[in-house]
Amino acid sequence: MGFFGTFAFEHGEWKTLSEGELPPLAEPSLWIDVHDSDITSVVYAPPGPGSGVAYLGMTPRTYFENPNASDPTDVLREASGLAAWWALTHPGAGDVVAKQAEILGFLAEDEDPDTFEWDESEDIDDIDDAEVFVEVKTARFLAALGLPLPNELR
Repeated sequence: MGFFGTFAFEHGEWKTLSEGELPPLAEPSLWIDVHDSDITSVVYAPPGPGSGVAYLGMTPRTYFENPNASDPTDVLREASGLAAWWALTHPGAGDVVAKQAEILGFLAEDEDPDTFEWDESEDIDDIDDAEVFVEVKTARFLAALGLPLPNELR
């Protein structure tokens, strides 16, 4: 069984929530929900040019092999939205375009499960932990946003 955890960042600190709980949050805020070490849902507000929802690891559509499990993803749009969120929460901290490119590397996009192929020549020891455990990728993503980590992700 993988890791599960739900956390909300508002007023400069993290709160641990019940699984899937998304209470009203004061903006700017960030909510993350880690599901079974495979999906992290990221809900951010204000959304700026993004939709306010992004995924790390896998998207629900890919994970559950169900196109109705979530809206289609647009990683470029969400990277732009998250970079705008970062700029709002870190005024004058740096280049928003560079931050958008950095964030883009973390975001999951919808994949067709029928086209996935396991590369048997790949050495499993060479696979980065962030590609196996989404909580590792989530911790790195939060660091890229300049945020402290929830205690459970340290």
